[in-house]
Amino acid sequence: MITAGIIANPASGKDIRRLVAHGSVFDNEEKVSIVKRVLLGLEATGVQRVWIMPDRFGIGLKALDNLPLQIEATLLDMPAWFTPDDSRRAAQLLAERGVGCIVTLGGDGTNRLVAKGCGDVPLMPISTGTNNVFPMMIEATTAGLAAGLVARGCAEAAVTRAPRIDVYRLSADQTGEGLPDGAPPDDIALVDVAVYDERFVASRAIWDSTRISDLVLTRAEPGNIGLSSIGANFLAGNYPPGHGLYLHLAASGQPVRAPVAPGLMQTVYVAAHRVLAPGDVVRVRRERPAVLAFDGERELELRAGEWAVLRLNPAGPRVIDPRRAIAVAAGAGFFTAV
Repeated sequence: MITAGIIANPASGKDIRRLVAHGSVFDNEEKVSIVKRVLLGLEATGVQRVWIMPDRFGIGLKALDNLPLQIEATLLDMPAWFTPDDSRRAAQLLAERGVGCIVTLGGDGTNRLVAKGCGDVPLMPISTGTNNVFPMMIEATTAGLAAGLVARGCAEAAVTRAPRIDVYRLSADQTGEGLPDGAPPDDIALVDVAVYDERFVASRAIWDSTRISDLVLTRAEPGNIGLSSIGANFLAGNYPPGHGLYLHLAASGQPVRAPVAPGLMQTVYVAAHRVLAPGDVVRVRRERPAVLAFDGERELELRAGEWAVLRLNPAGPRVIDPRRAIAVAAGAGFFTAV
């Protein structure tokens, strides 16, 4: 049976950056409409069964209401805690059921959680969050078609590995020179890890880039928003594909202006930098407490003297290129066969 999953985060596009910057609020009714179109795209490719993550707003239930579908589409049978971890647990459950793809609705933070649970299941990430470097701005019907084609095995060439950052927190009495033997990372990020001068996680989202001391990026592509735009504007387009970037920010250095949040331009000073090849490691030790922020959100408190060891891992989640998926299938006659 050809199966797929949908994970729609009802909280994406609603964090504190609507107050401290100028981010738009992404309405959940629009997410309902997006899920409807994704389902119709999946059905058109021959997907037979779809599971949708349950959520507090009822995005999945509302999408299924009065939608004429031939495929079997139901809510995923899982306890909903209505916390961010629901996305990770849903992805893990979908992977255990052997789905051929997972369509996500959210921003970088949502997809980070999904990537922690999905294993090797290909992702089709639709942008509905604040910092949208990992997910794509794409019409939902197209996303559904691409995801369905991959689930059917018609467009494997359109699936590639995205990099990630493996995060290890080592105690103050460790040297920081090595990584725990065979131990999984304490956490991961898909786009950026920032060492943020703050004692507590608090409201999670970060918007004051002047409080960042160290920044590791999986990509530095011009035109993106969020912390990765600092690296893109600093390198001025001279960025080798497949590499990451480390920036040390300080009170003086090369000034860089960048859009760190929607409508929010800030200036930081790059005191040192290093282009990272796959597998390269960055070690950061702070003399006072700090917070590690993953993909724009504060997540892990770093106590005084502890090490943050950050490794660029090329074996991140598998991601669908929707235009290539449709092109590959069209070239094979998928849309013209009787």
